[in-house]
Amino acid sequence: MDNIRDVFGAWRLHVVVLLIVVAAQLIGVRQIDVGIGAILFLPLLYAFVIGLLLNPNVTGRIARIMGSREVRVASPMIVVAIMPFIAKFGTTIGPDVDEIIAAGPALVLQEIGNLGTIALAFPIAVWVLRMGREAVGATFSVAREPSIAIVAERYGLKGPEGTGVLAVYVVGTLFGTILYSVMVSFLASVDILDIRAMAMACGVGSGSMMAACSGALAAALPQQEDTIVAFAGSSNLLTYATGMYVSLFVALPLVEWMYRKARPDARAQVGAEGGAV
Repeated sequence: MDNIRDVFGAWRLHVVVLLIVVAAQLIGVRQIDVGIGAILFLPLLYAFVIGLLLNPNVTGRIARIMGSREVRVASPMIVVAIMPFIAKFGTTIGPDVDEIIAAGPALVLQEIGNLGTIALAFPIAVWVLRMGREAVGATFSVAREPSIAIVAERYGLKGPEGTGVLAVYVVGTLFGTILYSVMVSFLASVDILDIRAMAMACGVGSGSMMAACSGALAAALPQQEDTIVAFAGSSNLLTYATGMYVSLFVALPLVEWMYRKARPDARAQVGAEGGAV
């Protein structure tokens, strides 16, 4: 009951969200030509940036309107708001299931791409940023909710591994949506990659990132919207289903092995809440 009272009592939050949506829709889709390609800026991007600026933890003066109560209510509301979008993906996958099956092993094997975070991020974390055990939690995955659960169970979130995964989770939440929408719109405009491959790449296991990515693709190629939504939704579903096991049994042991090789003198540490590493 207290949660329900908070939701209906935080009327300022609902008013601000409505104003953000109206402002973002009024701005509309904007396009900037960059060389041989173009970058699309979607209303979702504007809404995200405006919402970020209206966060009292970012802009202190806004705390008089958006206080801690509104922030507390807004966090779980994200999941509620994204559910209709996820449901839409489910209804779109069915009619295009033949095309999805025709993609063959590509849709399953693309999950190996999740290991790309290790190849790209681990060397930078260890040798450039000089990170310690934080690099393990930060680089073994894209650091969404399942990854946090794995680290919490294995090491505990109060240890350095927990610090690493939570830091990447926050950064991904703040900037992942923006990066995805801008990057994929440019790649779609230069027509280098197959649209199905880019749609599959949208499914990284994050509802907001998938929404931004597939939305940008659909705006760039509206005639293939159904295909984009179907492949993005299927990929995201597979990531949730298989990504956790890949992270737990392949990615995390691989990062641990790489860390021991990179820091042979580092002593085995014990997580603040978990077992021995």
